[in-house]
Amino acid sequence: MQFMKDIFLITVFLSLIGLTSITTNCAGAVNYFSPQALVSSEDENLLYVAEGGAKQVAVFNTQSGKVIKTIALPAEPTGFALTEDGAYLYVTCAAPKGRVCVIETDTNRIIKRIPVGHGARSPVLSPDGKMLYVCNRFSNDVSVINIKENKHVARIKVLREPFVAGITPDGKWLYVGNHLPDGPANAESVASKVCVINTKTMDVDVSISLPNGSTGLCGLAVSPDGRYVYVSHILARYTVPTTQLERGWMNTNALSIIDGSDKKLLDTVLLDDVDNGAANPWAVCCTRDGKYVCVTHAGTGELSIIDVPALLDKIRDYQSSAKKAQERAERQDEPGGYGSTLSAFPTGIPNELSFLYGIRHRVKLCGKGPRALAIIGSKVYVAEYFTDSMTLVDLNKRPRYETVALSLGRTPRMTVERRGEMLFNDASICFQKWQSCASCHPGQGRTDGLNWDLLNDGIGNPKNTKSMLLAHKTPPAMITGVRDRAEAAVRTGIKHILFSVRPEEDAVAIDEYLKSLKPLPSPYLVKGKLSKSAKRGRKIFEKAECARCHKGPLYTDLQKYNVGAGEGMDKDREFDTPSLVEIWRTAPYLYDGRAATMKEVLTKYNPGDKHGVTSNLSEKEIGDLAEFVLSR
Repeated sequence: MQFMKDIFLITVFLSLIGLTSITTNCAGAVNYFSPQALVSSEDENLLYVAEGGAKQVAVFNTQSGKVIKTIALPAEPTGFALTEDGAYLYVTCAAPKGRVCVIETDTNRIIKRIPVGHGARSPVLSPDGKMLYVCNRFSNDVSVINIKENKHVARIKVLREPFVAGITPDGKWLYVGNHLPDGPANAESVASKVCVINTKTMDVDVSISLPNGSTGLCGLAVSPDGRYVYVSHILARYTVPTTQLERGWMNTNALSIIDGSDKKLLDTVLLDDVDNGAANPWAVCCTRDGKYVCVTHAGTGELSIIDVPALLDKIRDYQSSAKKAQERAERQDEPGGYGSTLSAFPTGIPNELSFLYGIRHRVKLCGKGPRALAIIGSKVYVAEYFTDSMTLVDLNKRPRYETVALSLGRTPRMTVERRGEMLFNDASICFQKWQSCASCHPGQGRTDGLNWDLLNDGIGNPKNTKSMLLAHKTPPAMITGVRDRAEAAVRTGIKHILFSVRPEEDAVAIDEYLKSLKPLPSPYLVKGKLSKSAKRGRKIFEKAECARCHKGPLYTDLQKYNVGAGEGMDKDREFDTPSLVEIWRTAPYLYDGRAATMKEVLTKYNPGDKHGVTSNLSEKEIGDLAEFVLSR
């Protein structure tokens, strides 16, 4: 075992210093495998690996421990669904024009390509094998596909960025986890939600809100009996100034448990320890007997193995004690009880960093960036995004779980940009591993939808998280322009947000990664072009004088203005003119995220026409203008 680990680490080291060969495409760009989804064959001999960077499926033989076949795909693979007999593999391919590629596993050929929505991911087959459900991340809906007829049956609207889904064993309920919060960032509660879809009526039956501060929802698993749904996410403490990290002051990392019997949140437990964060929880999976639930920690390179019966018993004990305390308080007419001191949850469990002691094991994995897992019997296979590798963990070898490193093939040399991406997602460079840069900037440097009270412009005046896309091309940095360049923001972020001291080459690498980010085409485009409404809106954009400040290819003049939006401590403050490129992805809007929609920016929150002359526009013209802006 140790020998295999040593060989793996030597391989990774050689790749980092450039002594292994480089895999390139025809244009000369480095191709990383970047595994991000797994599914096993029914006989458990094969493991299918979605290699997003290489745009292919790797077929991994679990007996030989080698990749035996690769299947090229037209776009980045983001998820799998395998038929019960293993004959067909459905692969979601993320692109503005998303596709589901149907692979015949006997021949390893693509036999069908089914059109779906923007950013397709997380395909789920109904238990009877008749329907396929696909999360269209940037279309904000779910495609329902009749497999036999190979056609769409419905598109079900859900909330912001449907990222992952799971279905109950009876096929009646589809749970869809939304990656980011929707609505304004200054609301009383700002949190990601789980939409519960009735598969018969094809409507959202209920939306279950996670605790306040829940964001970066990445994993969801339905228990084998359908009784519980497990959801992994960040639980941000955004309501306090960012003065420290101890005891999860800024970001904690959580697993929420939904009770499927009444479709309500049972409770939320923290995956961190008191002085050791478990940053960026990602994939979730249950063993077939339902005894264990496993969670990968993409930021710390770990796997949590949680004893489910012990977990549920402990939650019930806490809830029983909380109920008795509430009853006592009510009898004595005392303040206290539910939510009086800790949170909106009566148990206080979401604030208890020691809750999982004794019922969870944290296993250090061999590679970096674990984002996917599959459980075959007692064996857990974890795919590691940044080291193009897998780790095998045997659940039978507890409590000292052994790890076995598995290679997916020859690893290319790590470029500066790739190393920067790894560091951006790596919580091991943060004090006590509570968070990574990606904790507040998920989805390749974008936004978490929250307001944070950073200390760079005073205290008590929180600002909405900005996307890092184009940050190096649109100085100054930060909403109030307090950093003259993005380079300065990166370095102060390492120092004052990660509370870390790092070598300059780390900051340089992160700079290069952020510079390499490319905008995605807007879902508001029609066949890649402006809709009729957006074309009308382009003319209104000029008429309303929006183009005075939002000019040029990046739609910014790089200046600061007082547009009348400031309130409280920020009253009469000047704000940096943001780029409108990919603004469709960065809601909510304005410096404090009070505007949930672009229409609110143009109307409700535009006093005195300081933010464009819009007061004289009709409702239809406002709609056209918003359509144009959101098409950028």
